[in-house]
Amino acid sequence: MKPLLVIMLKEPIPGRVKTRLGAEMGMVQAAQWFRAQALSTLRRLDDPRWDIALAVSPDVSGLKSRFWPQKFVRVPQGSGNLGHRMKHVFKTSNRVKTCIIGADIPDIKPHHIAESFAALGSNSAVIGPSTDGGYWLIGLRHGQHLPYTLFDNVRWSSPHAKSDTIKSAESLKWTEVATLDDIDTLNDLARWRASR
Repeated sequence: MKPLLVIMLKEPIPGRVKTRLGAEMGMVQAAQWFRAQALSTLRRLDDPRWDIALAVSPDVSGLKSRFWPQKFVRVPQGSGNLGHRMKHVFKTSNRVKTCIIGADIPDIKPHHIAESFAALGSNSAVIGPSTDGGYWLIGLRHGQHLPYTLFDNVRWSSPHAKSDTIKSAESLKWTEVATLDDIDTLNDLARWRASR
């Protein structure tokens, strides 16, 4: 069975997605940017080496959404904070290797995903750091056997998110892959555009 790449997606509705970015550039523009970025990510990462599933939110409307391509399997994210929702995704995956990413990482390429799945050959967990202290990818081997404490006490949207996540599951054998940036603020977007 192929490894599974899960992409976390919210409906691109102004005021419900990329709200930190929207507070600075306008909610409509932020939602439009997110939708375009997410669709670009789906096109780039559609690869025969792995299957893709969309973890959608809100659960009910996301499953029926016309914003996202119909070719991809959809699963509900479930409720709670980001950790609860990612844990739900891992618990419901039946794959030996599962990686989760967001849809707001403009520089992500197929080779980043391939490297992450390869890292799970000799490690039980992989994480892709971002420069702000968080991470753009997390992956587990045998995701159904999760440490009970995974994602407990993680300070989300902080410089401690990556270190807190690793600390929450110290029994796993962790490795890191390339550092990439996600886009949360107008400064993030301006820096990324300037690097083009």
